Formats: sequence, structure tokens, C-alpha cells
Amino acid sequence: MRAQPNGSQLNFRTPSRTAAPAPDLKMAVHGPVVKIHPVVLASIADSYERRNEGASRVIGTLLGTVDKHSVEVTNCFSVPHNESEDEVAVDMEFAKNMYELHKKVSPTEVIIGWYATGFDITEHSVLIHEYYSREAVNPIHLTVDTALQSNKMNIRAYISAQMGVPGKTVGVMFTPLTVKYIYYDTERIGVGLLQRTRDAPNRAKGLTSDLCQVGGAATRVQDMLTTVLAYIEEVLSGKVQADNSVGRFLTDLVSKVPKISAEDFESMLNSNINDLLMVTYLANLTQAQIALNEKLVIL
Repeated sequence: MRAQPNGSQLNFRTPSRTAAPAPDLKMAVHGPVVKIHPVVLASIADSYERRNEGASRVIGTLLGTVDKHSVEVTNCFSVPHNESEDEVAVDMEFAKNMYELHKKVSPTEVIIGWYATGFDITEHSVLIHEYYSREAVNPIHLTVDTALQSNKMNIRAYISAQMGVPGKTVGVMFTPLTVKYIYYDTERIGVGLLQRTRDAPNRAKGLTSDLCQVGGAATRVQDMLTTVLAYIEEVLSGKVQADNSVGRFLTDLVSKVPKISAEDFESMLNSNINDLLMVTYLANLTQAQIALNEKLVIL
């Protein structure tokens, strides 16, 4: 592999004897667990939809945190690049500037690897991974099948390891890692809204009011309580074998419920709802006054 600087770009040429990567599609047994946030997947899909005409895939830098047992991917940004049969050019100046800007907003996020859209790992992937090996220790490579070749978006993570005979042709083998999806509470709201668009005729869904969100949350809690009660009844009747871990979890859950009478709970709930409605009314009134003032200024 030969790296040739060209202004703000770094050009990699594929050597004639570079060993092709051989990814294993099975789940990893050893290695860190890769935890991915929804905002990362949304950003990758958006960069793929906005790719330049004629580009077959997009690549970018992954940001996040690393500990002894896991790698958490919390952010990413795309990096411009061009590919041909024997060469790939990556705009490294752009990547460095973007990372510096991200550090000003989130100083704890560091470069942990890179992503590429597509299902396969190519020889160009080996060359790009070589660069990110200089920016991070044991960087991960994330592939996102945005073309849905298997009728779903396959998401896989890899780490690389060199293979071959010392002093001879050396290749790179990509070993798969276990991928899990996690989210913050704010991300969960966005994911829930996206899921509701699946049933909408025009694939669009607006934000619901605070009162509707409270009603939806209450309905979900009621459904979960119904499921728990059905499970308990089946255990008591002998239809289902008791699970000690589930029992401990339910005991801990019940012990956290505050002891309060139904009358006091209803009074407290009504008071909070009234406060919420009052705040909503004042916010709408303020918004109307601001809009009226803007129109008076224009006149």
C-alpha cells in the first residue's frame, strides 16, 4: 500500500499483492461489544441519501467512548472521498477540521473508527482502515447495508488483525464484533416517532401534544401490567415454570411503588395536570402576543 498526499487529500493505491479481507459473518465470541445509538444510524442513512452522483458508497468517522468491555458509538460525520479500481482518495483535511469542531462541542468523544455503507469489505476498506489505525487504537469498522440487499439493513462491526508470514505478503483479516443498540431518553422519543410513520399513508407524522403523550404512556403502562398479571396467574396455576430472576425483578419493582391512597393519588394527578394545562395556556398566550406585536410593528 502506498499513500500519496495530494493537497488536502490522501491518495491510497492498491498494491497488486494485497490480500483481500475475509470477514466472518458469524457473531463474535471475543472482543468488545459495539453499542450504537440511533442518531448514528440516522446520520449514516442521511449521508448515503445525499451522496454525490455516481458515488457507490459513503464513508465517515465514528466518534464515541471506549472502555474495557465495550465501544459506544454516539456520533459520526461523513468524509468526502473518491474511489476507482486501483486508487481511493480521502479528504483528510476535511476529516480533521470536522473532528476539531466536534471536540469543541463534545470533548469526551474521540475517534473510535470509521463506517462505510454497503455489505462487503473491499480492498479499499483495508486501505482506509490503515489510515484510521493511526488515529485510534484498534479502530472499529462499521458497515451499514443501506441498499437493503437482504431486504433489511444489516449492520456489522469489525476489528482488524494482520495475518500472513513476516517479511512476506501481509494481509488483514476483519473479525466481527457483537453489535447492540442503545439510546438516551431523548433518542427514544425520536425513534418512537419514526416507528409511527410506518403506518401513516404519506410516511409523515407530526409531534403529539403533551396530554396525548401522557395518555399514550399510561396505555403502555397498562398493557405491561396486564402482561405481568397474566404471567403471574400462569405461574400460580402451574402452566409456566417460575423464573427466580423475574420474581426478584417484580419484587424490586413493587417495593419501589410509593404507598399512597387512591384519593391522594387522584388529587395529586389532577393538580399536576392542571399545572400542565396552565403552563400550556400561558405559552400559547405568549406566542399569540408576540405574533400580534410583530404584525403591529410591520404596520
